[in-house]
Amino acid sequence: MVKVMATAMALVLAFLLCAGVGLSEGAVHKVGDAAGWTIMGSPNYTAWVLSKKFEVGDTIVFEYNKSFHNVLEVSKADYRSCNAASPVATFATAVARRWTSRSPSLPSLLPLPPRPLPLLPPPLLPPLPVVVVEASPLRQLPLELTAAQELFQGFLANGNFEIGPREDKLNKTVIMGKKSLPSWTIRGHVEYVSGGPQPDGMYFAVSHGVHAVRLGNDASVSQDITLKPGTLYSLTFSATRTCAQGEVLRVSVPPLSGDLPIQTLYSSTGGDTYAWGFIPTKKTVQVIFHNVGIEEDPACGPLLDAVAIKELCRPMRTRDNLVKNGGFEEGPHVLQNSTTGVLLPPKQEDRTSPLPGWIIESLKAVRFIDAAHHAVPFGQFAVELVAGRESAIAQVIRTISNRVYELSFVVGDAENGCHGSMMVEAFAGNRTVKARFHSQGKGGYQAASLRFVALAYRTRITFYAAYYHTSVSNPGSLCGPVLDQVMVYPIKA
Repeated sequence: MVKVMATAMALVLAFLLCAGVGLSEGAVHKVGDAAGWTIMGSPNYTAWVLSKKFEVGDTIVFEYNKSFHNVLEVSKADYRSCNAASPVATFATAVARRWTSRSPSLPSLLPLPPRPLPLLPPPLLPPLPVVVVEASPLRQLPLELTAAQELFQGFLANGNFEIGPREDKLNKTVIMGKKSLPSWTIRGHVEYVSGGPQPDGMYFAVSHGVHAVRLGNDASVSQDITLKPGTLYSLTFSATRTCAQGEVLRVSVPPLSGDLPIQTLYSSTGGDTYAWGFIPTKKTVQVIFHNVGIEEDPACGPLLDAVAIKELCRPMRTRDNLVKNGGFEEGPHVLQNSTTGVLLPPKQEDRTSPLPGWIIESLKAVRFIDAAHHAVPFGQFAVELVAGRESAIAQVIRTISNRVYELSFVVGDAENGCHGSMMVEAFAGNRTVKARFHSQGKGGYQAASLRFVALAYRTRITFYAAYYHTSVSNPGSLCGPVLDQVMVYPIKA
């Protein structure tokens, strides 16, 4: 049995500093104001950033309890690769840094809130990043700060489709003209619809706002966005089928694409939210959502809503844990006030997975859940295995042949009405373990472990749920056991 101990937390601050010229004394900004830098009280650091106006020469101060936090200064290259192994400097007390630049610029500071890291044997887990987005010109204040935030994590321009076409560009619900939907380019039969009952007797589930678009036969919507080539991103979006059982939504950022089957309804209310990962090959790319189906009714096709993007940090293994992103703290953007989590589609390779480090190798999706709306054993995020043996995740880790390792993890429930006997089967090397958990649908978890001998220099660890479950409180919604805090470490002889 793994003993859960008190948590200690490390933070990484990536200071993107250029060689400076002529500095002047500026304002002093204490991050979080009276709250400081903490997880207590869940302070909103993004709102704090948006409330400030930063100038060249300003000082930004982090104050925190050094018994639980520290700050690592890393190079720009290490920041981009999310590598904290070789910090430029380590600080154990409050940190003040003056922002400098070769030209007047605004530091677009986008900190992620501190997140607790549970301490499981062996010792401390790696630090998590506080993200600092590169400077934006002062002449574009204050709008550039908001734009930088949305680019890093948030909706695409008009990503929730609440800004609709002009009335003269609508034929009932059909959009007329490829540039008539603000910020988007349309092709084919695309409708601008509202959620709820429809005149033809259908019901459209629009879970995030009021409006959505419906993609008819071979229809698509697209938008050009500017990103960092070679960086991992994840798109989050809501997609729901409206009529055909075999509807497929193709998501692409050329030359990459993926077909998302949406015939399975994971929640009875509709409006399932998905994530898809990609790595852009150039600075300006086109994001395309395409209904590849052809039905007798030309309007038949999926609803699309709430399109957001997030830049993802590539996780690193550590000496104490060979599993990358074992706590699932790095993952896709979670829509605000969304209680259904984010579905990670099947057949996602680890290089471009929206759950960095992990392979979604099953026939059905797995669900990425957050602590704001679910019971999560540790930290802010976890994974729910919602489709029995058809819902599996895996990771290939580096090992030494014939060496003994310990695999540990926890299994629980998401406090979403999922009752009954749950079981997660875990595989590593030539060994397997069945971790059982009896759920009352009220949260809770228990630990499990597996000792195995590595058969080669690469070992695949795999997890899947043994049974299918549906929510008692929301019949028709798929649910399952929660997996969290996956660790692999060598056992000393």
